[in-house]
Amino acid sequence: MSRIARAETARISFATSCRLLLAVAGAASLAACAQSPVGRQKADLAGVSRQAVVERPHRVAALHPRPISRARVPDATGEAKQAASHGIASFYSDTETASGERFDKNELTAAHPTLPFGTKLRVTDTNSGRFVTVRVNDRGPYVRGRVVDISPSAAEALGMVDKGITNVRLEVVQ
Repeated sequence: MSRIARAETARISFATSCRLLLAVAGAASLAACAQSPVGRQKADLAGVSRQAVVERPHRVAALHPRPISRARVPDATGEAKQAASHGIASFYSDTETASGERFDKNELTAAHPTLPFGTKLRVTDTNSGRFVTVRVNDRGPYVRGRVVDISPSAAEALGMVDKGITNVRLEVVQ
């Protein structure tokens, strides 16, 4: 075989090897992307800080397992009242709320994923029985399993500042 023929064969072999290597690298990177639970990583990284995560509203339903029912149930007086929701509450601080008003840590406010802005909620600590009435002015929480984020002053009224989170019952009081 001539020197030119050997060089041509080596060039073709090198080009084929490069194509094969690129195909394998592309397949491996696609497989790695397909197995990455990106949505879960965002929720896990969010922790207590709401400033680092920007979620889209369509994700809220997946992160909020037990929303407050829109159904009304009669109470002891026979008056229709909205059903309660149970879950974990946390407190947070922010700079601006989803309703557009500036966040004030001294006001009794809350973030809820679905209730309209301005809704009054009675948040009751199921362990201590202490409760506080807050006004919904923000969206959240964005951490799986939590039903409401409350302002630091509301958290202080419930006595949960040292714990960070607590089990609560939510009732709409309008």
